[in-house]
Amino acid sequence: MFETIVVATDGSDSVSRAVTVALDVADRFDATVHALSVVDTDADEDDAADRRAELTAHAEDALAAVEAETDQPVVTAVREGEPTEEITAYAEEIDADLVTTGTRGRHGENRFLLGSVAENVVRRCPVPVLTVRQLAAVEDDEAVDAA
Repeated sequence: MFETIVVATDGSDSVSRAVTVALDVADRFDATVHALSVVDTDADEDDAADRRAELTAHAEDALAAVEAETDQPVVTAVREGEPTEEITAYAEEIDADLVTTGTRGRHGENRFLLGSVAENVVRRCPVPVLTVRQLAAVEDDEAVDAA
């Protein structure tokens, strides 16, 4: 059913469960995992060069975290641009069967990076999109206790 799965990540805590779910789905269907992180080039125009280098390093760390979570091979990619457009374009380019993303991103200055992005990807992406909500700590504990 699923041969190619894209997991969009910004490295935030709220995306960690989406990564876990994507890797689980990929394992169940023996699918190829593509981890994608997008550097939002429109986020900060003033000190663009310094900020872009910092964001790119953060994106690479986010991809390394996905790779560290699994024994299966992961294809990684860092893109620059508007996140919704880049995630959608990447999914189309690799003929993905599923895109997985978290429903909330980072807090503070970068809070817009995944909440609104997830919503826009759901609306615009021609590929099925699985959004995964980060569970609260209490819910996580109850889920572990129930298992």
